[in-house]
Amino acid sequence: MKTPLTAIALLSGGAAQGLVDALLEQVTAQCLLVRGTFGAVGLMRDQLLAGAACDVFVSTASMLSDLAQHGHLDASSIRPLGRVATGIAVQKSRLAPHVADADSLRAALLAAPEVHCPDTRQSTAGIHFAQVLRNLGIEGPLAARLHTHPNGMTAMRAVAASSASGALGCTQITEILHTPGVQYAGDLPEGFGLHTVYAAAAVQASQQAQAARRFLELLCGATSLPERKRCGFVA
Repeated sequence: MKTPLTAIALLSGGAAQGLVDALLEQVTAQCLLVRGTFGAVGLMRDQLLAGAACDVFVSTASMLSDLAQHGHLDASSIRPLGRVATGIAVQKSRLAPHVADADSLRAALLAAPEVHCPDTRQSTAGIHFAQVLRNLGIEGPLAARLHTHPNGMTAMRAVAASSASGALGCTQITEILHTPGVQYAGDLPEGFGLHTVYAAAAVQASQQAQAARRFLELLCGATSLPERKRCGFVA
């Protein structure tokens, strides 16, 4: 007789969705069933605080620290996932633009018929990209062509599906690598870059504490390190 699966609820920033999907076979082998909700980190935090079912929470390390200090997460369970770069995406079939310095990034964005990014108020990459546009002095000129989405994965799917030749997107590399139809053009240039440290933790009120710890070990432990690197997390 098969051992029944223990279900755990996961609230996670979109940056970790590709990694969780890649580990599903290993998760199942540990008799776990992950019910994951992925989105902008601010939205995931709001859902946690509103009482959404959650056993494991994945977000920026700074957000986890704050939530642990306020008693929402088990501070002793916090495990690092790694740093994630933010960069530019282009459709798979298109020539990747040069974005290695401020002038080339500005030119590439201004030449794009569409630019897609995640929520500029709730998501890590979206908040940062909005500031990049202000710093480059192109927030106004680009406004009519800038399309925001609930999260980075949705933004990248929009780039992949766009009929506009040369459509670009900006989000975290983990979401770009996990989306069919787009390719990574490069990190945001020096002075504009963002490398975000992500981590995972068990929720203090979880009724599946043991299962949550097992999942954290799978997600953040040594055995998943090669997969984390492949998905865009670096130590």
